[in-house]
Amino acid sequence: MDNLLETLLEEGFLAISEARLGTPRLCQFPESEKMIKVAIGMRRSGKSYFLYQTINAFLDQGIKPEQILLINFEDDRLLPMNAKEMGQLLDNFYSLYPENHHRRCYFFLDEVQNIEDWNLVVRRYFDKKDTQIYLTGSSAKLLSTEINTNLRGRSLAVEIFPYSFKEYLSAHQIKPLKGPFGQASLDLMKSHLLNYFSRGGFPAVQAMSMNDWRETLRNYVDTTLLRDIIERHNIGNTQLLKYLATSLLKNAASPFSINKFFNDIKSQGLQVSKETLHTYLGYLEDAFLVFTVPFYSESERERQTRPKKIYAVDSGLINMVSLGSGAGAQEAHGKLFENLIYLDLRRQNKKIYFYNTQEGYEIDFVTVSPEGHRELIQVVWDIEDPKTKDREERALVQAEQELGISGRILTVRDYLKNYSR
Repeated sequence: MDNLLETLLEEGFLAISEARLGTPRLCQFPESEKMIKVAIGMRRSGKSYFLYQTINAFLDQGIKPEQILLINFEDDRLLPMNAKEMGQLLDNFYSLYPENHHRRCYFFLDEVQNIEDWNLVVRRYFDKKDTQIYLTGSSAKLLSTEINTNLRGRSLAVEIFPYSFKEYLSAHQIKPLKGPFGQASLDLMKSHLLNYFSRGGFPAVQAMSMNDWRETLRNYVDTTLLRDIIERHNIGNTQLLKYLATSLLKNAASPFSINKFFNDIKSQGLQVSKETLHTYLGYLEDAFLVFTVPFYSESERERQTRPKKIYAVDSGLINMVSLGSGAGAQEAHGKLFENLIYLDLRRQNKKIYFYNTQEGYEIDFVTVSPEGHRELIQVVWDIEDPKTKDREERALVQAEQELGISGRILTVRDYLKNYSR
């Protein structure tokens, strides 16, 4: 195990060094020293690179490499591994560098959910040693349930998504525009946005051919379903799970009804319960593949019984499953734009809802900031059509009157003008 540990450290620091050449992620771990830091997100969204970026910042501050332990618990040389073996691996780090017993060390434990009872080891080191501990995982349950239960409120978390549009521009070395934002600037930035919609934000696919892009994203979905859902939850009906996942991605930025999907499945002669569909939907959200947004209401019962809206973790996945769907360009762009805004709002740690007025107009987002500020946001791809403009403004005015919350219309021009600076 000692020799393997040295090999893992050597390989890890090579990856850390190479990460300096990559695209900086516009996120960071919470700063509190007395808490365990956690990064959660879908596979291949950039969690490992985010760890490397954090480690490089420590190295630049003068922290010695011997104080840093980086372990990827998806490495086949470590699996299968139990909590006792995990503890021995961490103990060996101190045997390798005895001086670490008397100074602070920094643990970066990647995909830690692969080790059963990992929390016992983490808690021991957190309580007994001078350590700062950073974890990553591919499960929202790790964030919301396992972390809170097992670490008893000792952790702070950040969600890692594929590239935002701003990170995408940086990755492709597209510099901010200068001067007034006229039609030429709008057309140029819109072309970048459409390319972002098409390719998506997963870091590794940015320079791939379309065939490789499609195959890689399909593999991302298949691996997520297999490793984070099928194997973890012992799913037997894998065909149904894959069909549900594909259906949700195809219908991103749209309401989704379990009852309607259940009737669709039943009409095909397949036997499944609504409870199973609810469970599968929860697993897909837990794996960060899709997200559900509830109806805005003070009534918990109404929030639970109304259909939810679905959003996807990445526009590239939407395109990958929707090729040849026949959707009109304006409609498709509008859905992708709305999906992008959802992810931006989530990166801001806002609670997100949707709303329907009493006359049936839909408000895309009702948001609540961490400080409690509420806002209505109506997302519009093309507001040049007078009928569209009138409809969106009427919907917003009605919602403002019914909810007592002020709102705004967010157009693609507004969005791109902000991101071109």
